[in-house]
Amino acid sequence: MPVQKRRYEGPEDFTKVNQFLINTYEPGGFYPNWLQPRWEYMHTHPYFDETSLNKIAIWEEDGNIVAVVNYELELGDTYFAVHPDYTYLKRDMFEHAEKHLLGTKDNGNKYLRLYIKEFDRELEEIALLQGYEKDNDYPEFNYISQFKIPDVFPKISIPEGYKLKSLAEDNDHIKVDRVMWRGFNHKGESPQDIEGRKKMQSGPNYRKDLNIVVEAPDGNFVAYCGMWFVEENKIAYVEPVCTDPDYRRLGLGKAAVLEGIRRCGELGATVAFVETGMKFYLDIGFQPVHSYYPWEKEFK
Repeated sequence: MPVQKRRYEGPEDFTKVNQFLINTYEPGGFYPNWLQPRWEYMHTHPYFDETSLNKIAIWEEDGNIVAVVNYELELGDTYFAVHPDYTYLKRDMFEHAEKHLLGTKDNGNKYLRLYIKEFDRELEEIALLQGYEKDNDYPEFNYISQFKIPDVFPKISIPEGYKLKSLAEDNDHIKVDRVMWRGFNHKGESPQDIEGRKKMQSGPNYRKDLNIVVEAPDGNFVAYCGMWFVEENKIAYVEPVCTDPDYRRLGLGKAAVLEGIRRCGELGATVAFVETGMKFYLDIGFQPVHSYYPWEKEFK
């Protein structure tokens, strides 16, 4: 059968896209598509726009997914995933995105922002011909970085009086919400969005034993590291990470990240990825592998 395009249709497609991303992963850091955990994390994020799911497009051949076009949290920011044997579909993917995945700016104009990896010259050329402009700002956020997991993991140090724990040991949603709220620099006390925190833990591959917190002497959680393990690809994926601003520069966030990676290494992961080139991660031992940049077009 020829390749056929259709709309995303919910739980069954969620699982099929999961497997497609696992199958198209390429070792070495230059993977062409999203890692599987990013797809799952998107669906469980409290800010995810579930009402637009049917605007995601899937291309299939004989019932097997060969390409996907999706937004992330909301319409406008767009991502392509395509099997390496079907890259000729990229123009069709552009057409779908411009018809169905446009976001709206504050001035009322429609726009599309497509994130393209530096080694995808073909997609860059199409974007250029279509009138998109590359945004070179904020380069530290436009990197994929990796941490090669050693066979013997070094000792993880933490200040006296603080404790490293997993959510399998202590899953206090109020404490989790507080550190996430404060850790991402929101003002004031957290709104105690317990349902939102439960949703973030609802994915089929979410593991409480890999999600690490640092508990302060007063009992509050003051650092958090979300961690994902993909057994088929032997990778760990870091997302999200935060530290309470009152407890930064103590090595707490570093300890949480390393503990999560260490646990994934025990499960068989050989490398951990984080989708940023921020100095915090480079100081831990991550190394940038490749970059990607947004290409944007405004429709007036």
